[in-house]
Amino acid sequence: MDADALNKEVEGPATLATSIYERLKADIVSARLEPGRKLQLRFLMEHYEAGQTPLREALNRLTTEDLVIGREQRGFFVKPISLEELGELTKTRCWVEGLALRESMGNATPAWEEALLVAHHRLERAPRSLNPDRFESNPEWERLHRAFHAVLINGCGSRPLIGFCEQLADRLNRYRALSSRKAFRVRKVTQEHADILKAVMDRNTAEAVRLLQQHYEQTAEFIRADLETNEAGDAMAPA
Repeated sequence: MDADALNKEVEGPATLATSIYERLKADIVSARLEPGRKLQLRFLMEHYEAGQTPLREALNRLTTEDLVIGREQRGFFVKPISLEELGELTKTRCWVEGLALRESMGNATPAWEEALLVAHHRLERAPRSLNPDRFESNPEWERLHRAFHAVLINGCGSRPLIGFCEQLADRLNRYRALSSRKAFRVRKVTQEHADILKAVMDRNTAEAVRLLQQHYEQTAEFIRADLETNEAGDAMAPA
């Protein structure tokens, strides 16, 4: 067996497991696999065209990231959402990303500022919805949105801090995905991003941090109101 074939044999299962993990995670974070749903292995094997071993590896990995929960004798479930978790995650994200942005601005270089301008320009040009008449989430906007927020903090000088921020973003995105349809015509997200960028480019650290935290808090307030409305509707529904 030549070296290339040996490498493929060794890397194949690991690459497959990583691919399954990434696809499954994307479906959970985007709420295509809704909160509380039981992740039946037969369905997962058919949907992701994968065997039990890579699927179990992916599910165990997502359990450590608090996106999936395992229940003894009952299997795996997408972690349910709660107003309490929304509040805790939002508060923590405001703390840690505020710190990361402050450090990034303290370490600012022309290259970092240029990268931020480019990331914002690309985001601003992408439509939020694929359909102008009704909300249809644009995956490219989601990717560029994530990239803009990532550039804001990637100059902080701490990879563990950046990694923690990414985990918080994933866990909160599930909540945002559930309310994006209603928020589409209400939130002025484009202006919020522009205001954050201006404060950064003006080297106004306190204002940039305040605007970033306000950006996340406004998202949480909208999601909270939406979830409370849904809960009230469920409570009034006939048994």
